[in-house]
Amino acid sequence: MMHRGWFLLTVTLALAGCGAVSTAPDAGDAKSGVVVRRTGNAEDVVLFALGLLDTNYRFGGRNPAAGFDCSGMVSYVFDRAAGIRLTGSAADIARKGRPVATSDMKPGDLVFFNTLHRHHSHVGIYIGEGRFVHAPSSRGEAKVRTDSLSEGWFADRFEEARSYFD
Repeated sequence: MMHRGWFLLTVTLALAGCGAVSTAPDAGDAKSGVVVRRTGNAEDVVLFALGLLDTNYRFGGRNPAAGFDCSGMVSYVFDRAAGIRLTGSAADIARKGRPVATSDMKPGDLVFFNTLHRHHSHVGIYIGEGRFVHAPSSRGEAKVRTDSLSEGWFADRFEEARSYFD
């Protein structure tokens, strides 16, 4: 338990330095739904996502005050932490980005699941060591939390990973 406490303290301190975001104009292809401002990187995405742990779930939610659904959380984190605008549902987001082999996943990649008997119905942010951050609607508390890719309910429903970084 002491290890987790130090980890959370480190993340909290690192998040304090994440407040400065460039105001560079958007660049990218609006039709693709991915707009890049180049303000952060994958590590910033992971730290920002971990800072949202225990935020309430809300279907259609897109900010911490209202609560998040899975795609709302991912969109919010990528926009605020990396300047990458991802829009739409988990399935819409899955159509963007570059496929990544499970063995090549890096923190900041997105992980997609089949949770509603349809492809890409849930999305989370891979944080390393076989874990991901997401905003689940059930299976315990409906809050932003971490889960394992190798065990538990979500492990059986994992479909693929995609990267939005070079």
